[in-house]
Amino acid sequence: MSNSKDESGADGVMDNLWPIPTHWQWTTLDKLGKIISGGTPSTKESSYWGGEINWISPSDLTGYTEKRITRGAKSITDKGLKNSSARLMPKGSVHFSSRAPIGYVVISNEEITTNQGFKSLVPEQGVFNEYIYYYLKASKQLAESRASGTTFLEISGKAFGQLPVPLPLEEEQKRIVAKIEELFSELDSGIASLKTAQEQLKIYRQALLKHAFEGKLTEQWRKDNANKLETPEQLLARIQTERETRYQQQLEEWKQAVKDWEVKGKKGKKPQNPIKPKTHKKLSSDEVIQLGGLPHDWCWIRIGDISTVGTGVTPLKSNSLFYGNGDIPWVTSGALNQAFITKPSDLVTTKAFNETSLRLYPKNTLVVALYGEGKTRGKCSELLIEATTNQAIAAIVLEGKSAGLRRFLKWFLTKNYEEMRLTASGGVQPNLNLGIIERMAIPLCTITEAEELSSILDEKFSQIDKVDAEITEQLRKTEVLRQSILKKAFSGQLVPQDPNDEPASELHGRVKAGN
Repeated sequence: MSNSKDESGADGVMDNLWPIPTHWQWTTLDKLGKIISGGTPSTKESSYWGGEINWISPSDLTGYTEKRITRGAKSITDKGLKNSSARLMPKGSVHFSSRAPIGYVVISNEEITTNQGFKSLVPEQGVFNEYIYYYLKASKQLAESRASGTTFLEISGKAFGQLPVPLPLEEEQKRIVAKIEELFSELDSGIASLKTAQEQLKIYRQALLKHAFEGKLTEQWRKDNANKLETPEQLLARIQTERETRYQQQLEEWKQAVKDWEVKGKKGKKPQNPIKPKTHKKLSSDEVIQLGGLPHDWCWIRIGDISTVGTGVTPLKSNSLFYGNGDIPWVTSGALNQAFITKPSDLVTTKAFNETSLRLYPKNTLVVALYGEGKTRGKCSELLIEATTNQAIAAIVLEGKSAGLRRFLKWFLTKNYEEMRLTASGGVQPNLNLGIIERMAIPLCTITEAEELSSILDEKFSQIDKVDAEITEQLRKTEVLRQSILKKAFSGQLVPQDPNDEPASELHGRVKAGN
């Protein structure tokens, strides 16, 4: 159970946050050493920088996983130290980032200074710095709860000094740290194995896709069905004939729709003309060689040979009549990070649809991100709803016979995600465009083989995803276990008490007297 009611925080009452052994003592950080804030010499004065004095800022700890640090990206001079609020602290000091963000912790290997983004503790004799290090690692949320600020949260030196600390004697502190590190080492070994397994799954995914589009996954299937199927060239000819017939029919329907629209006084949106199937230059023999070998009964074609490719627009955000109470689904490239799109990014109004070049794409349209935040560019997804899109998306519509190639094409675009990204053009933010998508070379096999291959990939990737999800869950559990270890450590449940230990109040009294 908890004890020691004689020490107080800001409100005059010691915070006993949880039960601790009777031979421990609740205290506060400012009773365990000197609390020191940092500072930054003027960046306008070059003579303050590039000296021999180590200096760190929270940015030096971004992605930093070591317990100890010797130096940061910058250093300061004696002159810089004298002309700023930075303070030189001894080796072994504990440094806690107090803003942007709160919660980085590190121990200095050498004498060091920090910027104002740290609150540091120079421990008194009898206070093991590594014990404080792990306690502060476990106390990020506690520190955040005592921080203040509008632009960003910051914990003040006073609030940092008043953070409650459960304190055993130094020997027990060291036993606790040794046990934490023993258990963390086992956890880290397990985590490394799990992450290795995840990386192996990524490699297996790519190998599986590579083999799929080299015809290896359906090699036996082709042997079993030899001479029973039309050739890809025959299929392509039928698709293109079908597309041209459909276009001519749509063209006639559009002409009639325009006449009807004119008769009705041109009310509403003028009927959109159908997208004319494009004729693309056939791949040269050199291009085919560069693309790589295919099974003898496959061939290379272009996406535009079997589909129509379109895009959308973004209705003016400043026009409230375009978005308020809309009922037409509208999708942006951010939605393409999911394999299937089941809900829109927003809803636009009929007015927005009528007054812009938006097109309503049918369910099962494949959509590819032309550009977007992060690694969105090149991502392929599939509409499971009718929807319009913004201009950052290429919509690939496969109809009639070519619709049987949808899953096949989606898997191929998934395989070629990285290659597709490399074909983008532009400066700071390279973009794909409709021409690149239309002209992209893809392998073509018969529809029945494409469906067989897609089914194999569906099944295998389902198994891979299940294993990946299990690994992710195991990784989550390791982090929960890590926190459980820290919780036990600082409540006296991690190591047994040594019967020779004196009460921590004795240490607490000595440290207090030393201050």
